[in-house]
Amino acid sequence: MAWLRRAKSLLGENITTMELMERRCVDIAMRHNSVIRDPLEARHDWYLIVEIADQGAQAALEARLLAAVEAGLENGELLDGTIAASAEQAAGIRRIREGAPEGQRLEGASYKHDVSVPVSQVPRFIAEADTALAARFPGIRSFAFGHLGDGNIHYNPIQAEGGDRALWQSYLPEVNLIVHDIVARLGGSITAKHGIGRLRINEVPRYKSAVEMEMMRRLKQCFDPQNLMNAGKLLTDRGTREE
Repeated sequence: MAWLRRAKSLLGENITTMELMERRCVDIAMRHNSVIRDPLEARHDWYLIVEIADQGAQAALEARLLAAVEAGLENGELLDGTIAASAEQAAGIRRIREGAPEGQRLEGASYKHDVSVPVSQVPRFIAEADTALAARFPGIRSFAFGHLGDGNIHYNPIQAEGGDRALWQSYLPEVNLIVHDIVARLGGSITAKHGIGRLRINEVPRYKSAVEMEMMRRLKQCFDPQNLMNAGKLLTDRGTREE
């Protein structure tokens, strides 16, 4: 988080990607894709995949990136790092991010949460969610990655290794409740960019007040009295029509 602030001050809008990944994401990506390689010699708990872009001279942008990295290392904000020297090397690093969710699907039951919290609360959210789930479901494996710059985290814990997949899938409602209650308490949203849809529709009333729900129903009725647009999403069909 400290280096994120430094990078924003030195690179600003030139940052196009700031992906946070925990070590298990890297391990699982490599386990299920033999093409993926660990870009660093030592293992670390957390990683950032950063991309920058500019229309100006590459040398000038690279110098700013090096300055941000060197300052991060000197101040203990970063422990190690590597900078892609070619398009091929950059693609190799991107494959880690792409391989994480692909590998996750092969690890058994998992619980997908595309949530957002204030950027300053990202470490607290992950720590509290990990602790709460580990206490309730011993053996559950944390699996978090996402867009650190805007607080959008894919928090997707995975069942215990060797556990019964069907049994672990049955825990989904309780896992959702634990994770989403923490998100709400920290001032976040239970859905970051994919909307409520049908998947989260029954959870909305827990996190929205009765007044907010009624305002949404009335706006829906005003602009879409026949319930033709996105029927059954965000609000139940029954909740959008006058009785």
